Amino acid sequence: MASLMNIDRIDYASEDAREAIRELRRRLSPQGNVVSPEGRARTIAAFGEPLTPEQVVVRICDDVRARGLDAVLDYTKRLDRVTLDRSQVRVTVEELRQAHAQADPAYLRTIRRIRENILAFQSGILHRDARFKRGPGCELRLRYRPLRRVGVCIPGGAAAYPSSLLMTVVPAQAAGVEQIAVVVPPTPFGGYNTDLLAACHALGVTEVHRVGGAQAVAALAYGVDGIEPVDKIVGPGNLFVALAKRHVYGEVDIDSIAGPSEVVLIADWTADPRFIAADLISQAEHSPGASILITWEADLIDRVDEALGEQLARLSRGDLARASLEKFGALILVKDEDEAVALTNQIAPEHLHVSTADPDRLAERLTNAGAIFLGHETPVAVGDYAAGPSHVLPTGGTARWASGLSANDFLKRTSLIWVDHDGLNTLAPDIRRLADKEGLSAHRYSVDIRLEETP
Repeated sequence: MASLMNIDRIDYASEDAREAIRELRRRLSPQGNVVSPEGRARTIAAFGEPLTPEQVVVRICDDVRARGLDAVLDYTKRLDRVTLDRSQVRVTVEELRQAHAQADPAYLRTIRRIRENILAFQSGILHRDARFKRGPGCELRLRYRPLRRVGVCIPGGAAAYPSSLLMTVVPAQAAGVEQIAVVVPPTPFGGYNTDLLAACHALGVTEVHRVGGAQAVAALAYGVDGIEPVDKIVGPGNLFVALAKRHVYGEVDIDSIAGPSEVVLIADWTADPRFIAADLISQAEHSPGASILITWEADLIDRVDEALGEQLARLSRGDLARASLEKFGALILVKDEDEAVALTNQIAPEHLHVSTADPDRLAERLTNAGAIFLGHETPVAVGDYAAGPSHVLPTGGTARWASGLSANDFLKRTSLIWVDHDGLNTLAPDIRRLADKEGLSAHRYSVDIRLEETP
């Protein structure tokens, strides 16, 4: 059957299949320079030359560090095309209250219900202090304490994202973080969106700043007039935000260096092609977003292709999703279930949907994924919006070693060690031996002096 769309069909048995998949991964990494034509045009307008995204970010961050809020306002004008004075950056408490008072009551009930879902899950997985006895005279403890202050980046370019607010703020609150500073672009979908501001008020967030992009990340990391520096920066954003987080890492902690959204679907003959098409489109509509089907059922690829064409024609963001599917999507035919598992673990996707007859059995072998969605009735949207685990997840193959954001990422751990004289005496021979091997005589002496006979 001929493809109804210009979406890649890859037969994994072909010679060029692996190279095609590698190229797809490269384009979606933070090094892939995935920037919209509008973004490139703004770069040239703002800087007078076609800088790479990384060059843009370094220039912005260094300038914010040197000039503070003046630089933030300058880049807000040049890149966001919004002119703010200093008094307009921080959203006032009264603005938050008014937005909440005017919000749809049903919307606020939804925010509260989802908050409870997230809070229940995140509180349930929270690390707890631990205490161990290692024989007489030796006690070890591990203590967890929340970070003091956290910055949260919320996108606001193409749409408003109260879900991202929930999925970042509530885990931090579950961990006990006292100060949460939210930054959001000064746009109708961002810092001037009353639904988003109402959600901030409903969650108890009182510090919201109308700044976005790399300049917002730099402001959080270095501190500027009116924005105290934070200990950690979390939250999604475009390529410039991701690269800015990478640039300031070390000055502060970050959650991840995230690329575009992505999903891999593993499907067998029991899967409904309409459901698969809908799930592929749901990630593609982020534009850019990667949507990949892996199956050993050749006829399923034909039926999914047909369903994609039908659904895109009637969805409001169909044109955006189509462009993303044709650039970053793929329908991959593998030999069997084993090959599907191996390829998926190699891709290490952000979202992985297992739409098979026995998804639990398959999931046991799937080791690299940010979040796994099991069964025909569990679309990724369940995790994106309502379930409880955060939707801030590793992208670009980093799920090989990285994990999704959780309340535990807002905790720092400290070990506490206590020994008495007898406990030190028990450990002394091993301490001395290693100190001698390493030539650190003062380390040994700090033990010896305590164990010397008292005259």
